[in-house]
Amino acid sequence: MNNNKNMLQIDLLIFPELETERLKLRRLEQSDVNTVFALRSNPEIMKYIPVPLTQSIEEAEAYIRSIDERMENKECVNWAITLKDSGVMIGTIGFYRMKLEHYRAEAGYMILPQFNGKGYVTEALNAIIEYGFSTMKLHSLEALIDPANIGSMKVLEKCGFEKEAHFKEHLFFNGQFLDSAIYSKLNK
Repeated sequence: MNNNKNMLQIDLLIFPELETERLKLRRLEQSDVNTVFALRSNPEIMKYIPVPLTQSIEEAEAYIRSIDERMENKECVNWAITLKDSGVMIGTIGFYRMKLEHYRAEAGYMILPQFNGKGYVTEALNAIIEYGFSTMKLHSLEALIDPANIGSMKVLEKCGFEKEAHFKEHLFFNGQFLDSAIYSKLNK
């Protein structure tokens, strides 16, 4: 734990539930395990995310536990994206890496394919940007994406992120080197 006096201090004792016009962003619960498994085991969803596919419900449960532990350690904040009218979980979004000493966090998200193209991710991302900048007092946000992920690039640009870098063969995954595009947004 970094006890740097200049480090950004955040309080997650009361989980920040966020609401938008159509969505409610709430804490991920163990009861969400089937949706988490559906997201993280789907090759279409995971195509641009360089982590192994989740193989079992047990792995999905362990993932939810790891998110809770990382939140306790103030390493991340993660929300389940749910439809406000039905409560159905359609994806996840969050600040997956937080560099509080730099007042910076990395945003990431995934959504079930049947909910693509409806503006839900843009709506959820705008909500966490607002929370990150106004409540958490972050100075900047970043997103690291596969340059081939045009959908994600469009979401980031709609939300005011700018492309900052393109790293060639930046990550090694599944026996190959992958490029990364870095997008960022400053709290201005």
